[in-house]
Amino acid sequence: MAVRNVGVVGHQGAGKTTLVEALAHAIGLTSRLGRVEEGNTISDHDAEEQQRGMSISTSLVAMEHDGVQINLLDTPGYADFVGEVVASIAVVDAVIVVVDASSGVQVGTETAWRLAGRRGIPRAVVISRLDRDNSSFEDALESVQSVLGPQCQPLYLPNGAEGGFDALIDVLADENADGRDGLIEQIVEADEDLMMLYLEDEQIEEGDLRAAVKNATLAGSLAPVLPTSAVAGVGSSELMQLITGILPDPSEAPPVAADIDADGPACAFVFKTTADEFVGRLSYLRVVSGTVASDVHLDNAQTGEDERLANLSRASGKSLTNVSELGAGDIGVVTKLQSTGTFHTLREKGSDLVVPPPVMPAPIFAAAVSPKTKADVDRLGPSLARLVEGDPTLHIERDRDSGETILSGLSESHVQLSAGRLASKFRVEVEIKDRRVPYRETVTSVGQAEYLHKKQTGGSGQYARVALRVEPQPRGAGFEFSDEIVGGAVPRNYIPAVEKGVVESLPRGDFPLTDLRVTLYDGKHHDVDSSEMAFKLAASQALKESVSSARPILLEPVLSLRITAPESNTGDIISDLNSRRARVLGMEPAEDPPNSSVVIAEGPMAEFLHYATDLRSMTGGRGTYAWNFDRYDPVPDHLAQKVRQDAAAAAAAG
Repeated sequence: MAVRNVGVVGHQGAGKTTLVEALAHAIGLTSRLGRVEEGNTISDHDAEEQQRGMSISTSLVAMEHDGVQINLLDTPGYADFVGEVVASIAVVDAVIVVVDASSGVQVGTETAWRLAGRRGIPRAVVISRLDRDNSSFEDALESVQSVLGPQCQPLYLPNGAEGGFDALIDVLADENADGRDGLIEQIVEADEDLMMLYLEDEQIEEGDLRAAVKNATLAGSLAPVLPTSAVAGVGSSELMQLITGILPDPSEAPPVAADIDADGPACAFVFKTTADEFVGRLSYLRVVSGTVASDVHLDNAQTGEDERLANLSRASGKSLTNVSELGAGDIGVVTKLQSTGTFHTLREKGSDLVVPPPVMPAPIFAAAVSPKTKADVDRLGPSLARLVEGDPTLHIERDRDSGETILSGLSESHVQLSAGRLASKFRVEVEIKDRRVPYRETVTSVGQAEYLHKKQTGGSGQYARVALRVEPQPRGAGFEFSDEIVGGAVPRNYIPAVEKGVVESLPRGDFPLTDLRVTLYDGKHHDVDSSEMAFKLAASQALKESVSSARPILLEPVLSLRITAPESNTGDIISDLNSRRARVLGMEPAEDPPNSSVVIAEGPMAEFLHYATDLRSMTGGRGTYAWNFDRYDPVPDHLAQKVRQDAAAAAAAG
């Protein structure tokens, strides 16, 4: 059976889910048209999606029409879930970019368009919701062509506006149709013979033009545009014809991975993993080679584990239909895999096929998560692991300094929404708060102190005297210990205990010590009462007092930043950076997206905890940034006092 794998992409609220619903209803997959507002669509079957009235996760809607197996991937349009779009575009053979007729091209439209362009797959555009008040096909088309490109040409026009729109006009069949010349120009661009006829002003037969539409679409010289009203069912049949007759089957599209033979050994790529409270783990996969049969055993290329693919299914939303096999290019679902995660390759034993994972956007916002109750403590770790498995743009790490569990995502709202999913899907309640800035403390001059630890408790006592000198080291040098003991003032067997006492005291309090040399220069012992513990305790106190005498200062982490944004926003970005104690180092043109610049800067971490949110606001969602830890710098005196006061208050509060 022929296969079509199509991603439905676009900005949040453009009507993607409603469009998929209309197609399913048009071919009889459903008996009635579901509505997003009523929470009864095929795609938005998750309880949180129904509650929020928006897609959070990609949904697979499989349907058959005229002997063609159609697999639609309905993707979320909200910027926080762009990872779902990236993963979906990695396994589809074409995309339908949905544009709201009232809003035109928006930031999510541009993002999806670029992602599909990088993969090199054909693109079509649907201008949706043309039955609504204030909708305009002409304005939306102008927006599409000016932003996305002149290859976007309508195959059909609406026969009216708003309530008067109830049918499509075939542009190629109507010699006087608006835009017909522009459509023909894009069609003939991919056909040398037709191009010659066009340049010589020769008549081109309608049949020849229609036959060339598919090649032009596959070549990228044409991105067909269709007007629709999903709610009224207008344009559904024409869109279905475009999917089955113009968009490519897997053999005609760019391969999911190089050097893969559709007739070769069985191989499948898992592009999405979810957890269902009734079914368990669901792994969405695309067969990239051979045929995958139900109950077959395949090796996991990443883990080396053997996996049995029981319960191979097609999915239409949450409804699963068992199938005996899936051929090359097809998309399906398998339940309860044991060792296979997202972006893993399953292959026949002995095969060396591996599908490279798509490059996911890196997290740029991080927050500390902690369990709300004791009952949540044990469940937090496993639940976070399952959350990250379902969303590869989330990262989890344990901060070694603070002991905090850090959840990182694409924005502040992404992390908040993900925390909500912990509660709704895994019944784990968590608190979200700013992560602690890992301040450090160092010394700026030489200081020294001695401490006598003496205690008599009835039997053998405790005795140790330790004299330490501290001095600053170059920034980034860390810690160094040395001793200048002569004459046995501190026996050699106790010097390691002194060093251990110092090392264990470096991460003291809220501000670990760094970039200093500690020298043991004198001391005293008792033949009976001295012990390793006594020297450890004396060393710890001597370090504390010597640091206090060496003019200690606070250090803060400094980040290196690369901020990509439209050129029109760079002035605001630079002004904002200056307000954050940052330093702009330079600017360069961005390779992608067009008309964008990269601002190169460095600034203190404390000023950038919520920068993801602020940058999105400054740039209308078009700005992105990447950061790396660079170094530690001194905290300005007027801020250091407040940092110390805040740390003391937090410690007092418990």
